[in-house]
Formats: sequence, C-alpha cells, structure tokens
Amino acid sequence: MGKLSVTGLQFRDTVFGRNAELSTIKEAYRRSISGDEELVLISGPSGSGKSLLASEFGRSVSAGGGIVLSGKFDQLKQGKPFSALASAFDIYCGNLMKESCPSSSVKVLASNVMASLGGKAYHLAKIIPNLGVILGPDVFDISHDQ
Repeated sequence: MGKLSVTGLQFRDTVFGRNAELSTIKEAYRRSISGDEELVLISGPSGSGKSLLASEFGRSVSAGGGIVLSGKFDQLKQGKPFSALASAFDIYCGNLMKESCPSSSVKVLASNVMASLGGKAYHLAKIIPNLGVILGPDVFDISHDQ
C-alpha cells in the first residue's frame, strides 16, 4: 500500500503530489543547460520525500543523456567536511570504471585531472578513493606542492 505524507502519496519509487516541485527543478535544469547559472536546494524534514524527488529528477536527466551526481549529508559525519560531495564523486568515478565505460574516457579524465591539478590531485584522491584508482598509484608518490 502507499504512504500518505504532507508532501504527497508515495508508491515505491513514484511520488504523487510533488509535480510542482519536480517541475521547478526541471525548469531550473533547462535554464542551466541554456547557459544560466542555477542552484537548487531540496530541503525538508526527515521522511518528506527529498531523496525520492531528487532521484526522480535524476532519472529524467539521465534519460536525456545527462549525468547526475548526488550525495547526502550524514549527521554522523559532521567532522568530515565535503563528505556528501566526496561520496557523490566517488560513486561517479566508480561508475566510470565499470566495463560499460570505455577505458579511453577514464584515461582522458585522469589526464585532465593531473594536467589541471598536478600534485594537488593527491588531496582529492585521499577523499575520493575511486579517483585515486583512476589516477593510479603515482598520484600518492608525487609532490603535493605542485
């Protein structure tokens, strides 16, 4: 059976009654791909359907060929700044390493990161383990001051 809350009716992976919020997020996305700068924050009390709303938006972006990264701020990880962002990028890097992604794409990413950050890539690799795998073991051996 479904679950009724202040935000709408929820059946498994579908939310009813959040069409206005979903439309707002999709419209912000459309403006952003047209060159506008947009930021969308989804907030609300625990259990209000924030994750499901974000997931539904992500499915529509992915269906259109876009890439969606998502992360959650964990109250228990308050001592680890950027944990949600690091987690989102770690999952993305892990997906890049799956067999469905050509190794040439992974090599291009590694090359671009190293060209942009040099030895400072080490700091990202420390908090994004799958990026460390993509960059290879040398990222941990080079000078971090470059």
